[in-house]
Parts: sequence; structure tokens; C-alpha cells
Amino acid sequence: MTYKQGLAALLLSTAIATTGCAENPADKVPSATVAAPATPAAAQTPVAQATTQPTMEGVVFEFGDGTEVGFEGSKVTGSHKGGFKTVSGTITVPGEDVSKAMVDIKMDMSSTWADDPKLEGHLKSEDFFDVAKYPTSTFVSSKIEKSETGHNVTGNLTFHGVTKEISFPATITMEGDNVKTQAEFAINRKDFGVVYPGKPDDLIRDEVVIRFDIAANKKA
Repeated sequence: MTYKQGLAALLLSTAIATTGCAENPADKVPSATVAAPATPAAAQTPVAQATTQPTMEGVVFEFGDGTEVGFEGSKVTGSHKGGFKTVSGTITVPGEDVSKAMVDIKMDMSSTWADDPKLEGHLKSEDFFDVAKYPTSTFVSSKIEKSETGHNVTGNLTFHGVTKEISFPATITMEGDNVKTQAEFAINRKDFGVVYPGKPDDLIRDEVVIRFDIAANKKA
């Protein structure tokens, strides 16, 4: 192969690699704003988190069937979806005003699943979630505001041993004894200490899409 032929082949392969990059799912959803936690956690353990969570008087709705917390990450060659099989929590509503509600979510990190069994195991490892060290992730809202399209939710997300205050758009509806909450937004995994880069020829993007689909029923 001559120099010109080699150069042409290199340029062609570069063009194919560039145009063949998979879309970033995070480009299609709003990004959450991320800041220091409103109330710093005393320690990153489930017991400590439970004792530092705020309380509210009101009607309590417990998560029921149909509740899902999922995520979608991507790399140069494609994307993968996953989530958590075990999710629990409550939505406390004072009166019937969901804009004053408090959402409390707990995710069992050992219940992580992915659309690729091999990836599922890798996500649980020290490269990503490190579930042996950080078995639980939580989100507790501190403020819910009405917006033109629904609501804007602010609260503390504790994930991978890091607590950050995040704000994101959501839709919250209350019908009789049921409350539904839906949200879809992107966060930067590096904000929570998940920095594994991926393979040199298949780098993992920093942005991850988070999806909440919560169905809560009035506590008996």
C-alpha cells in the first residue's frame, strides 16, 4: 500500500467512525441542575440517611406496583438501558396540594439490572456503582414548585457515596387514593464519582438519563 492509499484509508475509517457514532439519549431530555446538598449527609450509610431525612405531616402514599426507576447510558457504539428491581418509598401530601408534597425514594443497588447480562455485573462492580460499598441510593425532595409544564422538583440525591442537590422537571398528579410521578432528565455521572472511562475505542459518555415512573397508593 502506498502512502497516499494508506492516508486515504485512514481518512475513510475516521469518517466512518465519526458519522457512525450512536446518538446520545441525554440530548433528548432536560439536564438536571446539580449543586452542593441543601442538608449535608452526616454519613453515606442507609441508617444515617434515614435519621437525617426531613419529615412532613400529611397523607402518606406508598410506592406500589408499576413503580420503576431506570437509567440509560451510552457510548460511541450504542446505548444501554437498565434500572433497579427493588425500589421503595413514599410520597407525603399535605392536604391535596401535590406542589407541597415530599417524595422519598430508596433504591436497592444490588437489584441493578441491565439489558446486557455482562454489563449488569460490570455495573455492580467497583468500576461503576460499587454496590458492595454503597448498597443503597436515595432521593429526598426538599421543594416542589409548579411550572408551565408541570412541576420542578428539588432535593438531595445520594448515589455512590456522594450527596448532591439536584433539580429537574416532573409531572405529579393526584387522583383519589393514588399519586403518580413521572420524570426524565440527565445527570453527569462524574458529579457522583463514577468516572470509569470505558475502552479507548468505545468511550462511555458522561451523561446518563434517569427516569422516574412512580405509582403510589394511599397508605392503609
